[in-house]
Amino acid sequence: AGSSLGLAMEYGNIVFSGSIFMVFTNIAYAILRGEGDTKRTMYAMGAGSLINAVLDPILIYWAGMGIAGAAWGTVISLLIVAMVQIYWLIVKKDTYVSLSRNAFVPSRKVMSDILKVGIPASVEFLLYSIDAIIINSMLVRVSGTDAVAVYTAGWRVIMMATIPLIAIATAEISVAGAAIGARRYGNLPVIHNYSTKLGFAIGTVTALITGIFAPQITMFFTYTPESAHLAGTMVAFMHVMCLFYPFMSPGIMSACLFQGAGKGLTSLLLNVLRDVVLITMVAFILGMVLGLGQEGIWWGIVFGNIAGSLLSYLWARLYISRLMKVKGTA
Repeated sequence: AGSSLGLAMEYGNIVFSGSIFMVFTNIAYAILRGEGDTKRTMYAMGAGSLINAVLDPILIYWAGMGIAGAAWGTVISLLIVAMVQIYWLIVKKDTYVSLSRNAFVPSRKVMSDILKVGIPASVEFLLYSIDAIIINSMLVRVSGTDAVAVYTAGWRVIMMATIPLIAIATAEISVAGAAIGARRYGNLPVIHNYSTKLGFAIGTVTALITGIFAPQITMFFTYTPESAHLAGTMVAFMHVMCLFYPFMSPGIMSACLFQGAGKGLTSLLLNVLRDVVLITMVAFILGMVLGLGQEGIWWGIVFGNIAGSLLSYLWARLYISRLMKVKGTA
């Protein structure tokens, strides 16, 4: 642990020194996505990842910098992407948002609007970590560290598989925000329903693919002699999680609708209800109270997600119907 801590500190100090580039690139990504210019966002992200992938082996091995080389590769790739974004936003000026010194005038209302969504969204990421800590602690108690290894590896597959859903949800934020800004409230049920149905369809296809090819996917995580004994358990985990993918859509799309409407606190409450309350509570009941072990915790994650997502969907539909009654559909 001592040697790992030293490496982590060495890496972290360098990355934190370049955090300004990380913040700027994320803000620029948000501006471009808000304008609907997702292609350039994709190009910048892809270029940054490619540059980082090329720089890492050069700095780590050829330059002999070790872990510091990996950190500098990350910072340099962020700097290059930031320079490209500065060219788009300030030099070329072919975006709807124009950045100039005259535009940087403090506005309490604008700051308040940003923080109303930004702070709850930041807390949501903290909740994901808290949820993971609780689930991991339960897995250790019922099945030991192997259960945590299976869950961690399996969850990486889930995160990769849900990238299309996150992309749709990100687009929904911009589209819903534009509809509300234009006072076209009648578009909201169409936006919400379409994104939810599309996400559900993609989640269903993802579930079929990961379920059918679970043994092959598992091989990427259990190819060493030390991890080979986890293969069967991980396949079982991925089969259970097949029911997790489709029902992510109603929850994610509903929470993002509220973000687009500027209701960041409501989005946060929905995520707390789903991730912290329902998922952990059902997982605890099935895995520990009823003694079903790690399989019970897996099913608890699935059932808690289904319940939380359906409640989020109903909450969003109620909000839309009330908004349309008060504001109209124009």
